[in-house]
Amino acid sequence: MSQTERNRIPVMKSIGKGEINLVEAAKVLDRSYRQTRRIWRRYLAKGDAGLVHRTRGRPGPRRKAKVFRDEVLACVRDRYPDFGPTLAAEYLAEKHGLKVDHETLRRWMAAEGLRKPKHRRQTHRARRERLPCLGQMVQLDGSHHDWFEGRGPWCCLMVMVDDATNRMLARFSLKETTRACYDLLEQWAEQYGLPGSIYSDRHSIYLTQREPTVAEQLAGITPKTQFGRAMEQLGVGLIAAQSPQAKGRVERMNGTLQDRLVKAMRLDGISDIEQANDYLAKSFLPDFNRQFMRVAAQSADVHLAKPKELNEVLSWEEPRIVQRDWTVKWKNKQYQLDRRHESLSLVDKTITVRLLRDESLQMLYQGKKLKWKELSAQAPRVRAAEKKPEPKKRQVPASNHPWRRMGRAKAQKAWAKKKQKKAEVASALV
Repeated sequence: MSQTERNRIPVMKSIGKGEINLVEAAKVLDRSYRQTRRIWRRYLAKGDAGLVHRTRGRPGPRRKAKVFRDEVLACVRDRYPDFGPTLAAEYLAEKHGLKVDHETLRRWMAAEGLRKPKHRRQTHRARRERLPCLGQMVQLDGSHHDWFEGRGPWCCLMVMVDDATNRMLARFSLKETTRACYDLLEQWAEQYGLPGSIYSDRHSIYLTQREPTVAEQLAGITPKTQFGRAMEQLGVGLIAAQSPQAKGRVERMNGTLQDRLVKAMRLDGISDIEQANDYLAKSFLPDFNRQFMRVAAQSADVHLAKPKELNEVLSWEEPRIVQRDWTVKWKNKQYQLDRRHESLSLVDKTITVRLLRDESLQMLYQGKKLKWKELSAQAPRVRAAEKKPEPKKRQVPASNHPWRRMGRAKAQKAWAKKKQKKAEVASALV
């Protein structure tokens, strides 16, 4: 009996005692006169039990048939035992034609013991509103996981998520490296343009922890990683998050992909990185973005135009000093600068050596590309053989040595007396 039904008992008793009539009782119960009269009749016939709603305990008219429920649970138990209710409901409808609401499936799975609720300790966080425009900021992160569930190697999924719309782009690589970040950013730029800023964690790829050198301090230069240097040249802001929760959008996306993508690749039998990247580009990402993208607060697309020299910027650059013979040494190799640059007087000056992602090499001075050629490797210097010191010979005591003729204690006393005698003789001579 509900509390509303319990509150009707004293009203019915008051009617029975003649304290109030049905018209007044209807006003107290906030019901019509006809409804109050029906309630009163049921009370007279059955007592307090007549106040209970007559549909209580009956199956609902929208209740699924037991045969359908058993078929759904059997399919979940056989094919999707580790799927969440939302994802399982999608696959049941798409692959098997069994349409069931995810909340209904959640209750069925909990009742059958196929799903246990997760209780997490909550920590207060301040909400950050989404940025209003598409391309204003993207969140970047690498997710290390057993993506192929033992069918292939452990690898990293690099993920970029637009802050305003949840538009997502992902790409597999063996590890979270600068090269993997460059490849993903180039793919994003080709499809949509360059984002205004990138929100990442404090990984050494994005943020260096080394202290600036004295020369950098005097020049007012802040140390940067190769990725940070490339973003500065492209005019893309790089924001380092102070905690994983600060970039929660991409962190939650990683969790979603570790659930949905892993199971989708399992069903399609994908077991290596090349197949996975092809599946992502052609099938998974278009369907995923179509389902989960949202409309931005403002319709403007503020992506930056992709520069022509993007491939050259997304590279590795290091400074080198030109020697007096106009050579540059880099990674144990020597390169000869061309004579046509003689007017630049490059001796003792610093140039930039740039390694592109296709392993080709460029040399620049003040933004101008230099001509050069690689010199043949020099024969290694042969050092003169160093004489090894002869091992010291062990001095063996003579047969008449006190240590042999007497015990250890007596020998020590005798040796002490001998030293004392020598000292006395030396002092007498002085």
